[in-house]
Amino acid sequence: MRTRIRVILHSLLLLVLVVQVSRPVCVDVPSETEAVVGNPMKLTCISCMKREEVSAETRVDWYYIPPDEGPIPIYLFDGHPRELEGPWQGRLVWNGSKDLQELSISILNVTMNDTGTYNCVVFRQFEFDSYSHSVTKTLVINLVVREEASDDTTALYSEIMMYVLLVFLTCWLLVEMVYCYRKISKSDEQAQDTATNYLAIPSENKDNLGVPVTE
Repeated sequence: MRTRIRVILHSLLLLVLVVQVSRPVCVDVPSETEAVVGNPMKLTCISCMKREEVSAETRVDWYYIPPDEGPIPIYLFDGHPRELEGPWQGRLVWNGSKDLQELSISILNVTMNDTGTYNCVVFRQFEFDSYSHSVTKTLVINLVVREEASDDTTALYSEIMMYVLLVFLTCWLLVEMVYCYRKISKSDEQAQDTATNYLAIPSENKDNLGVPVTE
């Protein structure tokens, strides 16, 4: 029983350690599509790479596509982020990650004229020993700008439930660790008491413990 409890406790401690030191995992998260006038708005663009592809050469082009017109380049990342001339100049901020798996930008002080379609075009060039390979990925974001924020009760309830679940799992893990620790401590105390009682028996009585009683 004690060995089993020790295994459970060690597993829980290992789980806590892994959760704390584990590296974040890249997940393709869709961008928000509603913005509010005067507030900043993040246009999320994520392009996950495999571990062996991290050293790829990456270029990112952001475009705004007006209705019935061609795309207008508004932002460029080609080794370093750079704003391009246009109505968005001075209001765009690079929001990408160091490993270039997130290639997002943010619009500061959103206006009603920012409503429209945005394209995030990711180009990656991979160099191997005997050949090179390139991949292009395009993410389309249809942005809608509103005067006031709309009430999204579903998102609010989902966020609340996420935090409640996180708190519950954390409390459950702590309770299990305390329970296992107390079990081990109680088992050690019982073993120590047994050994102490045995040592307290006089030597002649110890010898008699193993002698069977005969008539």
